[in-house]
Amino acid sequence: MSEILLFHHALGLTDGVRWLAGRLSEAGHEVHTPDLFEGRTFATIEDGVAHAEQDVGVDAILRRADEAADAHPGATAFLGISLGAMPAYRLAQTRPDARACISVSAALPVDHFAPRWPGNVALEIHLKSADPWGEEDLPVAWALAGEVAELYEYSGDQHLFTEHGYPGFDAAATELVLARTLETLGRLGPRERQDG
Repeated sequence: MSEILLFHHALGLTDGVRWLAGRLSEAGHEVHTPDLFEGRTFATIEDGVAHAEQDVGVDAILRRADEAADAHPGATAFLGISLGAMPAYRLAQTRPDARACISVSAALPVDHFAPRWPGNVALEIHLKSADPWGEEDLPVAWALAGEVAELYEYSGDQHLFTEHGYPGFDAAATELVLARTLETLGRLGPRERQDG
């Protein structure tokens, strides 16, 4: 079983994020949910994004993610939802023991944090095909698909579709995300790192 850091979206560390973590825990994984907003939560994506950009800043978000990774050195899988994909990608590319990055509702260029994607780190991307917040993400994900990433597209336009209790929650798509994530985690082999 894997030890996972699950990074929340722009609404903050919500009950929906904890619910998703609980589902992964039920499957036998050890899941940690770092709070990148230090207790703040938001009702809308717009308010959360404004807080992330204006009040917290990218550097602080990445620093808090690094601190979480330092606090849980056994974590080898990094799962990020929307805003949380940024620290998940970075840790997956920079931590020597990293084995998987699962990105939901976001995709970043493969060279965003490092020159190339580590050859021994699985990258899985889950996106809604008509997500208005994901217009820039889909072309990035398509470019990665088949090369370094496994891309899963779901019909619909909900951005935070895995957020249990949120108006855009898509139960069927979330079950597929969970099943595919668990399958990926189950395939992880020994912790040898190869830069590919």
